[in-house]
Amino acid sequence: MPMDLTIAEDGSHTWSRSPGGLVTALWPVMQESSGAWVGWSGATDVELAPFDSDGMRLVPVELSTADLEDYYEGFSNDTLWPLYHDVITPPTFHRQWWDAYRRVNQRFADAAASHAAEGAVVWVHDYQLQLVPAMLRAARPDLRIGFFLHVPFPAVEIFSQLPWRKQVVDGLLGADLIGFQRVGDAANFVRSVRRLTDLSTRGQVITVPTDDHDDAAAAHQAPHHGTTAARPATRHVRAAAFPISIDSARFDALARTAEVQQRAREIRRELGDPTVLLLGVDRLDYTKGIRHRMKAFGELLRDDRLQVPEATLVQVASPSRENVSAYQQLREDVELLVGRVNGEFGALGHAAIHYMHHSYPMEEMAALYLAADVMLVTALRDGMNLVAKEYVAARSDERGALVLSEFTGAADQLAGAILVNPHDIDGLKDAITYAAHLDPRESRKRMRRLRRNVLEHDVAMWSSEFLAVLTAVPARVAVPAGPAAPASPLDAALTGFAQTAHDGGPVLVALDFDGALAPLRDDPEGSRALPEAVTALARLGAHPGVRLALVSGRGVADLADKAEVPDGTVLVGSHGAERARWEDGTLHREDLVLEPAAAALLEELRAGLTALVAGTTARVESKPASAVLHTRGCDPDVAARLTAAALALGDRPGVDAMHGKDVVELAVLTVTKGDALAGLRHDLGARALFYAGDDVTDERAFRTLRPEDVTVRVGPGDTAARFRVDDPDGLAAVLLRLADLLVDGPM
Repeated sequence: MPMDLTIAEDGSHTWSRSPGGLVTALWPVMQESSGAWVGWSGATDVELAPFDSDGMRLVPVELSTADLEDYYEGFSNDTLWPLYHDVITPPTFHRQWWDAYRRVNQRFADAAASHAAEGAVVWVHDYQLQLVPAMLRAARPDLRIGFFLHVPFPAVEIFSQLPWRKQVVDGLLGADLIGFQRVGDAANFVRSVRRLTDLSTRGQVITVPTDDHDDAAAAHQAPHHGTTAARPATRHVRAAAFPISIDSARFDALARTAEVQQRAREIRRELGDPTVLLLGVDRLDYTKGIRHRMKAFGELLRDDRLQVPEATLVQVASPSRENVSAYQQLREDVELLVGRVNGEFGALGHAAIHYMHHSYPMEEMAALYLAADVMLVTALRDGMNLVAKEYVAARSDERGALVLSEFTGAADQLAGAILVNPHDIDGLKDAITYAAHLDPRESRKRMRRLRRNVLEHDVAMWSSEFLAVLTAVPARVAVPAGPAAPASPLDAALTGFAQTAHDGGPVLVALDFDGALAPLRDDPEGSRALPEAVTALARLGAHPGVRLALVSGRGVADLADKAEVPDGTVLVGSHGAERARWEDGTLHREDLVLEPAAAALLEELRAGLTALVAGTTARVESKPASAVLHTRGCDPDVAARLTAAALALGDRPGVDAMHGKDVVELAVLTVTKGDALAGLRHDLGARALFYAGDDVTDERAFRTLRPEDVTVRVGPGDTAARFRVDDPDGLAAVLLRLADLLVDGPM
């Protein structure tokens, strides 16, 4: 629940708002939509009626003492938790725990079904409720259902140990959208679907048949006159990564307060003003690598690479699942290790490890983060690890170093961290030593990069991106019938294009990336496709008659990193000079070999552009067949000067100079997007072609395409395209419309 329950001695109870990040992100969304939050109160054997609070409906679900033991401490935390964390400790399988898990999941599903309006969006969270999506789908097929797994999803070889593996997969497939922390987790789930079911998959999309119960229920709900209800025989479930974050602005502001900064100075004084203060903050959990961290620290002291009192480690280990035997054993092991290290290396008044087995309020945590020189996050397996992001958000002074396990979801996002394999104790020791003696300039450089990511990608962005994709799922409710509006010329063209795909195709949907699927940004590294566009690509890629391609000025490796595309997508980079295919999360390249003279010319162009941008904020990008000047974000006068100089540099035989938005590309191969599209049309045998783009290079392509091709200019400017949309949001809407026509069939 988003509220904490307090029960007084007389049996009366009061509620107070929980400070958690998920609550912070979703509370305003729930208020704006008159939402309902279904959850457990945290107390057992207490029956509580639904109530309203601050614009939101709160629906408590009761758990008995037996439910807590069998469902929560048993199946959730002694079966699923170790299984999903790579069996660091062996999971326990008991049929009575599974029965409790099903029973409680049904209780949650019933509560949600009874409070959701027709066609409502329902978002189910985490491994304790994996059966709820299918249970909800059976009761309420009109709902749009999302599920987010906050923990890792294991490889199919590990997941298959679960006796009820098929039931869990079926439960999750009741959702329309299944979110994971990492791309690898989503891929693991899709592989489990392939192994354990006979459903068809394409990339991130799983095609699920609509059963008779769904159809009957929908027909029962829909009025019999004056309505039509789109009821396709199948529906598409998307499994994708939506990495969660924190309320970074709030944490940043808290760490800037005078009180927190004063407390940080006090903490260092209380610890004897060490030269290097190392910090670990975790739940006391065997997945967090606390023992590995302490072992490495103890060996560094033994090897005299660090010394007490100059170096000290503060370990905060908040209590967790204290009734589970594995956690009881872990506490004994950690406390024994703390005593051993302190006994061997501590001095009077100077402990080597300061160990606290309790929780702290947010203000004290912010002060600890500010006080620490090195943050140690050494998890053996972690869905995300928000502590790493909290540390970064607190460091407005741009100091400190983050040592981060590569087995955390955060490692995918936090470029600038010092990545480690916590199982490699020698490597972990080297990383800790490096971080402890990091040059201040290097530390600031790393921390700036970390903070840009954490402050921009906060928990509000995470929730809005997930909900944007989920709400783009076509509604499965009856809609009033009425006179059909005349189709626009673009809609008529899309209908004809979809008909070609339905007739067997194949058809080719090719798209530019920057300025088309992704809004233009001053920092191209931050470019990402709009969530609605990603949803549309997944749905288009799932259709057997559609072939997908991205045709971009970016290199294919960069394009693969930025564009979230389904398997089978062809990536054409460097305006046609590179080509690759995305399959099973891997980029399969077609090699490009330059003639020696062209290769020498390319090196000369790169050197010339590099000399031009010295002392400016412009940058030079190297591609296999070109050198590119980027002036986005530069002073306009500087940009104009650099552009003119770059074009002059490229005014020579053997160089194809292309001038686009804030970019000059000097290529030693005369290739164009038009050439690339012609090659794709031929190689894929496409009977119809759709292409959309926003730049001068796309205009060249538009002029080479056939009159019957569906061509769309994104944004203003003269164009040879047949149609125009205002911006990437407009293109995303067009792609979703095309996906609807392909799923439902042209009317």
